[in-house]
Amino acid sequence: MAEETNKTAEEKIGEFLRFGSRLGLDRMNTLLSKLGDPQDDFEAVHIAGTNGKGSCARYIYETLIETGYRTGIYTSPFLERFNERIELSREPIPENDLNECTDIVLEKVREMTDEGCESPTEFEVVTAVCLLYFSRMKCDVAVLEVGLGGRGDSTNVVKKPLCSVITSISFDHMDRLGNTITEIAGEKAGIIKKGCPVVVSTGRKDALDVFIRKAEEMEAPLIDVRASSEVTVKEERPDGAVFDFRMNDGCFSMEDVRISMGGSHQITNAAESLAAVSVLREKLSISDEAVRKGFLRARQPGRFEIVYKPEKKHRPWVILDGAHNADGAAKLAGAVNRFFPDSRILTVCGMLKDKDVEGILDELMKFTDDFVVTEPDNERKKPSFELAVMLHEKGKLVYEMPQPKDAVAVAMSLGRAYDVILFSGSLYLIGRVRTMLREHYLKPDNICFDRD
Repeated sequence: MAEETNKTAEEKIGEFLRFGSRLGLDRMNTLLSKLGDPQDDFEAVHIAGTNGKGSCARYIYETLIETGYRTGIYTSPFLERFNERIELSREPIPENDLNECTDIVLEKVREMTDEGCESPTEFEVVTAVCLLYFSRMKCDVAVLEVGLGGRGDSTNVVKKPLCSVITSISFDHMDRLGNTITEIAGEKAGIIKKGCPVVVSTGRKDALDVFIRKAEEMEAPLIDVRASSEVTVKEERPDGAVFDFRMNDGCFSMEDVRISMGGSHQITNAAESLAAVSVLREKLSISDEAVRKGFLRARQPGRFEIVYKPEKKHRPWVILDGAHNADGAAKLAGAVNRFFPDSRILTVCGMLKDKDVEGILDELMKFTDDFVVTEPDNERKKPSFELAVMLHEKGKLVYEMPQPKDAVAVAMSLGRAYDVILFSGSLYLIGRVRTMLREHYLKPDNICFDRD
């Protein structure tokens, strides 16, 4: 018992990883019932999609905070600290609250298993901790990002969200979501609830058809952002953009919207988020000023995140982007080629072996021939040697450094020979790199590129 008491909440929750990832809501509903159904104590915005859902969540979250609502956000995975996954009013869940909520949830889990019920998974336990915390803290609105899929994801316990949002659809997690876009879209469409509005943004007709059918079945108003709005881009930079937005029905428009996340895909994410805000305005009091401030403040760590912007010549930009599937890597390639044409770029990457490694590399090779390959801190990692062989066979320059700390050291030591150093691939790698850069290489008094 003493050994159990001394464990951190993260360690206790981590023990549930042995149950793997299993979709379905029976376990979650049983657990939440024992907790008093905390998910019913606040309003929710529910967001699913293959890529872009984290950014949309941030735009909406920051806007609601600027409006004055006590707002929570639930995301995954974390980059540097477990507590990042559960945030309220811009503050990660404090350690004492995390410990207390975890112990309460695990007590109910023991009741379940003693009664012969199937044990919840790790993600289900974390979700329950999050919902309990938001309830105890009297959260007004929670922005909930789906972990996997939608229909059977543990966040799908919210009964009547203020708005559901489905971002881009592409191939990922096919072992659990299906082998076709139609099948994957069907899983994402599972978050559409009876009579609750849903906002979608996809360039794939096969996915859109699925969403339209599901919305009609659930009598849910559907807004197809690409068909029902116009975006006029006025300025694009690596660290943001300015654009005008207008709903075609005239119900909502805004000029000179400024965002602090770079890439044309972020303009798409912001446009979908604005459409979602227009829906939320029917039930919540949200001013234009709150929208402007929220969208400008919104940032998604590890997604085309500029951690070093050179102020001197012959210094590289340093950028982090957790492009962990082919579609995400394609968006990254588009941003890099747009903002850094004809630049010399060094890419540091590490991936998980169950991802579309070939497809991701094909996209990364569209803007660079020089790589440092390493390994994420995850049992599903792709061995760096295998990555190196794949790139060597394609004629690329490759440094193989299995340990991320060595890969970062090599990249930063080579920095002055490049215009951009880009760290990409698995978010499990990006989190570690982000910590190392902040704590050593890019400390204000120790910026290695500024040493003469």
